[in-house]
Amino acid sequence: MYDVITVGSATVDVFARTHFSELIKIIDPKGETDLLAFPSGSKILIDDIEFNTGGGGTNTAVALSRLGHKVAFVGKLGKGTNSEFIHKNLVKEKVHLLCAHGKGNTGYSIILDTLEHDRTILTYKGINDQLSIKEIPLKKLKTKWLYFGAMMGESFKTLEELADFAHRKNIKIAFNPSTYLAEKGAKYLRKILNNTDLLVLNKEEASLLVGQEHIEDVLFKLRGLGPKIVAVTDGKNQLYVIDKEHIYTAKPPKVKVVDSTGAGDAFASSFLCGIMRKNNIEFAIKLGLANSISVIKYYGAKNILLTYKEAMNAIKRLKIKIHKKKI
Repeated sequence: MYDVITVGSATVDVFARTHFSELIKIIDPKGETDLLAFPSGSKILIDDIEFNTGGGGTNTAVALSRLGHKVAFVGKLGKGTNSEFIHKNLVKEKVHLLCAHGKGNTGYSIILDTLEHDRTILTYKGINDQLSIKEIPLKKLKTKWLYFGAMMGESFKTLEELADFAHRKNIKIAFNPSTYLAEKGAKYLRKILNNTDLLVLNKEEASLLVGQEHIEDVLFKLRGLGPKIVAVTDGKNQLYVIDKEHIYTAKPPKVKVVDSTGAGDAFASSFLCGIMRKNNIEFAIKLGLANSISVIKYYGAKNILLTYKEAMNAIKRLKIKIHKKKI
């Protein structure tokens, strides 16, 4: 019996850092947009390059494994060295692989560093979008939780079928959709949301999903779609969580951001860990913030993910304040 099986994408991530870039700010009626610009037609020197594994499915699997859970990963890998690189990394992290393999390229991402140490990601989904329900060993999906990352194409239909499977088997579901799923709207996601116990997403995704701007309206509408607990993050700004009785708010402590890649996955998986271990939202928020803060202080989505003991020590140091309001 697994504690969690994560279902999502797997990629090879290439981090390219260079100081030959400019940040351009565009202001229009919709607000401000920061654009990363490189000189056209130029050959640009890269200061440093790093290869790692990424993708929501593997990021969360590794995070949960390091936090002490028995974890498996379901996804689809291609053939060749990139697939082998991901496979070896997950085995090293004590993640069991229940994934499919097929003809095609494993997912690939190029992460461009910005002047403000945020990131622009060029993502090739590859074979990640081609996972069929027939390729999943359903008899081996003996778990307390299924964690769904964002998947597209045939793989999204597979998530819908897994949501029905989870409902029949009394397996709980955590769901962390991306912008490109959220913008399709609640109706498109209804089969998954109806069976979701924990929904974690950022403020932009939340607004896209329910078409609301005021945060409390967003929270109530999201919870009305089916999830029992909803967590909405907003980068360095205040985060919100709602359950059937309370709204919780917390402000992330200020830290120097080196790379925000994987911060959302770190928060979501660690929040789920907090729910599984103590069934306490305040503890889950602290655990989620501790791990996501660790990740953004270094390059890479997985490099500085914490063990449970390390996370407990980080929570003591950070002294995160949480406000709780009765609904």
